[in-house]
Amino acid sequence: MTRILLTFIAGSLAASAALAPTTAHAQAAGTPASTAAAPPFTVARTGPVPSGRSMILIPGFLSAGEVWDGTVARFRSDYDMHVLTLAGFAGSPTTTADPYLATVRDAIIQYIRDHRLDHPVIMGHSLGGFMSLWIAATSPALVGPIVAVDGVPFLSALGDTTMTATRAGAQAEMMRTAMSGMTREGLAAQTRMAMMQQVKDTAWHVKGARWGAVSDPNIAGRALAAMLTTDIRPELHRIRTPVLMLMAGNGLNPEHQATSLARYEGQLRTVTNARVVAASKALHFIMLDEPVFFLDTVAAFLTRAATPR
Repeated sequence: MTRILLTFIAGSLAASAALAPTTAHAQAAGTPASTAAAPPFTVARTGPVPSGRSMILIPGFLSAGEVWDGTVARFRSDYDMHVLTLAGFAGSPTTTADPYLATVRDAIIQYIRDHRLDHPVIMGHSLGGFMSLWIAATSPALVGPIVAVDGVPFLSALGDTTMTATRAGAQAEMMRTAMSGMTREGLAAQTRMAMMQQVKDTAWHVKGARWGAVSDPNIAGRALAAMLTTDIRPELHRIRTPVLMLMAGNGLNPEHQATSLARYEGQLRTVTNARVVAASKALHFIMLDEPVFFLDTVAAFLTRAATPR
């Protein structure tokens, strides 16, 4: 995951210089219509089910809720599915709310309360996985089982386990500035390049470019910078529910996979009931590359989580 995002970062810096004549021009060309009152996410909901159970699905960086279509198809008969697309991503109305990620976190928590969802399953991919863990640590009594799909509590420490949020700040600010200054075309090109390393099916590469073309570069820069500098590991001991984390392992030899697995597990070490599973044939979008493995692993986890012990 770290290697993939660092590749995206490097490409973003290069594309920013090549494609953005000035920052002001790039923002005008690349930012969808905006309003300060826009909600921090949009929701597609399947509707209540007899069990009364609910599941909230949070996509990752610049992604649309459609990445969860297979998950919705598998679980919609058992759960009321709430599929989010975050503000400013993939055509979802943008927002000027700041800080962006903390605003999204608090809004999802309020959404759970407003809709009286009873300990919903929270599942997120990448940035969404980080968000699912943050929600569980912030409001532990409100949520049910957590599934983080190749998303971790502190991204910057995956590559360098000694990294701190303070030390990550300079690179994060450089990223925020560069990405915020990209044109719509530049962000689309970079999203497609990133997707080529994150998912095997080429159809998703095209979709990724479309998402980038209608995403807000300013939101993209702020969101990525915040994720690089937000370390929620000290808060994770408050999580009360079971946590499943899936790690992308495609292309890793056994030694490297073991090292990566240990680093993922290390980030969850203060969570009482947490398990990390490697998807050895999947790139970053595990639910798209290994759908059968992914859905079966999640289903087994949810069954165990619901069984009294």
